[in-house]
Formats: sequence, C-alpha cells, structure tokens
Amino acid sequence: EVQGVSSPLAETVARQVQTMRRQVDHYLARARTVASAKVIGARTEAAPVIADLTRALSKIYASRGIRIEKDCPEGLSFRGDRSDFEEMIGNLLDNACKFAEGEVTVTVSSGKPGRLSVVVADDGPGLDAEQQKRVLERGERLDTSKPGSGLGLGIVREIASLYGGQMKLGRSETGGLAVELDLPSVAAA
Repeated sequence: EVQGVSSPLAETVARQVQTMRRQVDHYLARARTVASAKVIGARTEAAPVIADLTRALSKIYASRGIRIEKDCPEGLSFRGDRSDFEEMIGNLLDNACKFAEGEVTVTVSSGKPGRLSVVVADDGPGLDAEQQKRVLERGERLDTSKPGSGLGLGIVREIASLYGGQMKLGRSETGGLAVELDLPSVAAA
C-alpha cells in the first residue's frame, strides 16, 4: 500500500513492515534450525507451558472478562524446543482471547502414537471456509479493529510444519474458531 507513495507516514510504515519481516524471518530461521537439528533429547513438557501462558493471558484479558479453561494432563511432552512450543501456543491463545466473547479453551491430549494434539477454541464469531483460507496467508488480517499484524497463524503453521506437524482450522462447539495442532510427542520419562 505504501510502495510508490512519498510521505513521512509511508516511510514510517515501510520501515515498520521491514522490521516485522526481519522478525518473522528470524523466528522462522531459528525454528528451521531447531527442527532440522532433530535433537533426540528435545522435550518440552506441555503442562507448565500451558499453565504459564494461560496465567499471563488471563491477566492481560481480565478487563474483558475472558476466562481461559485448560485441560492438559501432566506427562504430555512436545518433541521440540520450548520457545517454539510457547510461540505456537501463545499465538493461538492470544488470537482466541482477542476474538472471544468470554471463553477460551485449550485442550492437550495424546493423539495417535507419537503425536500430541493441542486444540485452542473460543466462543467468538469464528471464520467461514473462505475466511479460514485467507487468514492463513502471511500478513492477512480479516478484522483490523483488533490489534495484530496478521502474521501469527502463518508463523504457527510454519513452525508446526517444520516439526512435521499440521494445523487445522474449524468451528468450536461454541461457534467460534477452533485451531488444532498435531505435533510430534515424546513418551513420558
């Protein structure tokens, strides 16, 4: 939008876009390095990460009355780097809180053997099939009234795929968006 426009505002926006692009490239390069290293001992216990993120986001969104319910049994672990797991789950929870009417849920369970399922759902307006496709494009924002860059879901999908995982969008039981991550897991120690 700012290309070819010469004004102080356009220059500021262009600089900010460049900064965001560098940050995204940095996180993705880091995730590629960690994922490609395939460190045998890479293990992130899910419950402490989920507890930390829900506690922090509950405080941030307390003024809107957002409740975050979690179901994450002890002993479930992501086969990967903690900061990548935090990045994925933090982005999903933050998005859910932004669009929720009042409730967000995060459910972690063991999927198929060697897999971890993480579902983050909200009771907000949700997305139809066309919006679900569009929102996965990097930088695409469907609701500009909410804060954000439109990069979160794209980053989550990219990090998950680097670990051999997948991300699916759908409808939650309460009508909002449900995002499911299928990630590699590690057996309990």
